[in-house]
Amino acid sequence: MTSLAMIAAVDPWILALSLLTVAGTIAMGFWAAGRSRTAADFFVAGRGVSVGWNASAISGEYLSAASFMGVAGMVMSSGYDALWYPVCYACGYLFLLLFIAGPLRRFGAYTIPDFAEGRYDSPVFRKIAVVFVLFIGCFYTMPQMKGAGTTLAYIFQDITWFGHKGLPYWVGVVLVGVVITFNVALGGMKGITLVQAFQYWMKMFAISVPVFVLVAVHGGYGRQLQANGPEVADIMAAATRAAAGTGRPDVSLATADGTRRALLPTNAPADRVWLNPFGPLTTKAAKAAKPAAPADGSAVKPLDPRPYALVYTYSLIIALVCGTAGLPHILVRFYTNPDGVAAKRTTMWVMILIGVFYVFPPVFGVLGRNLLPALYAGTGSKGTDKIVLELPRILSGGGVWGSVLSGVTCAGAFAAFMSTFSGLLVSMTGALAHDVYGRILKPTSTPGERMRMFKWCAVALGGVATLLGSLVEPLQINFMVGQAFAIAAASYFPLLFMSVWWRGMTMKGAATGMLSGGTCALVAVTLTNFSDLGWISLAGFWSHHPLLRILCEQPAIWCVPLAIGLMVVVSLRTRATVPADIRMKMLVLHAPEALGLKQEYIREHEGHAH
Repeated sequence: MTSLAMIAAVDPWILALSLLTVAGTIAMGFWAAGRSRTAADFFVAGRGVSVGWNASAISGEYLSAASFMGVAGMVMSSGYDALWYPVCYACGYLFLLLFIAGPLRRFGAYTIPDFAEGRYDSPVFRKIAVVFVLFIGCFYTMPQMKGAGTTLAYIFQDITWFGHKGLPYWVGVVLVGVVITFNVALGGMKGITLVQAFQYWMKMFAISVPVFVLVAVHGGYGRQLQANGPEVADIMAAATRAAAGTGRPDVSLATADGTRRALLPTNAPADRVWLNPFGPLTTKAAKAAKPAAPADGSAVKPLDPRPYALVYTYSLIIALVCGTAGLPHILVRFYTNPDGVAAKRTTMWVMILIGVFYVFPPVFGVLGRNLLPALYAGTGSKGTDKIVLELPRILSGGGVWGSVLSGVTCAGAFAAFMSTFSGLLVSMTGALAHDVYGRILKPTSTPGERMRMFKWCAVALGGVATLLGSLVEPLQINFMVGQAFAIAAASYFPLLFMSVWWRGMTMKGAATGMLSGGTCALVAVTLTNFSDLGWISLAGFWSHHPLLRILCEQPAIWCVPLAIGLMVVVSLRTRATVPADIRMKMLVLHAPEALGLKQEYIREHEGHAH
């Protein structure tokens, strides 16, 4: 198929709006590259980002493919128990506001490893802290790449690629990976700050406008939700049986208020299950369990899923709330504020901005269940994760307005995974270029040498992220993000929280807790992913040990207390090694900035920053 024929097979509105987003992102990267002249620009945007600008940039970076596409897809596939994701994504910033944002900025480092070394006067601790920047970043880039592959596969679903219908998932991952890597290598932190601030407002427009139009045409949220109520379930079940008997699976039902409801595929959760707060997401391990037969020979009783669902839910809440306060690519943003007061004000505005955004994705999930249930039958990039992209096309029978709105959501999806991947890449690249190269391998390196290393590291890490993203098509976007949050919650959150608020913490205690909790979480989630991807066979083991499956899939409920407990115990046993100047360090972290105690821990570039 020729290039012109391939382009002709693509919806012009969707293609045009998506290309406009990519072109705008690259253009802003070029513009900002001319303003990124120093190491301070590359790592912390010259420490001069205003509150409003930084709040928009943090929100743009935080609202990833999981927020834009994954929440809607998971609400559609799993129902109401998936709402813990958007609620806890937003609530995590309350922890940041109350406990971490201001003190962290007042300490004045470039990266979290900088903070670890400065707080404990230990270059060794820097090396330990760097490792988890890379682990968390890699786990977080995979769902962004899944969003990229899903979006590109949707846009080019009607083309023929080497004899096969549709663009392969991995091609979309590679294309987006190349563009974002190029943009980050070009402008560093200052280059992506402008892009991410713009992309927040673009995502807000792209998620809200289609919802308002869809609701105006097909009925409000409450009306759509009633189409899944218990009184409808029995009618739908009878209609499904009738449709199966006549061989007409596309039969739909009009509810009492006139809402049209298509019959659901057999693999879709039933209405009563979908509306239950303990739905398919939190009860899947218990429902897949195979209890051993009683010794007396009586019938095997199925497990009560509710206790298992509670464990899963509490662990998920801990992972998402605490994990938000431990994400290195978010935390490094606070170093771009001029001072701690600005950092706290920025956090407050971020809570408002992302809270408003999260009103809209669940509406897509509810509408999708009623209006586009065919996606339940899809897998990977063709499943419910693409509901935000696909749903607007039902307007006007798939006419021009449906295409325009679908193009808007595709542009928003590009903004979502491009902004978050950019931030992750800057965070990981900064860890290698600043912490590993500039502070460990070659401490005498000049700012220019570190900037060159930043560019090379961006290219290398972008390639690794692209490779990992091409392997995870079967996994849900939100599921993978939740696991990245669990690793952050078990490693960086205990480190930051305890280091900021307990002066009795020692380097050995902090390192032991962070390494133990973070490594346990990393191993647990890797094990479940390998199992879900079919790389190792553990289905039989999980069916006989459903609680172990939950504790591996959502390890925060035991890894976070493990990390904090080890920090306390080891610190008490090594209390003689508490830094001698700990009183001054705690003053720097907590004293009002009017006293003039705020410091810039890394000073060698201060003379070149302006």
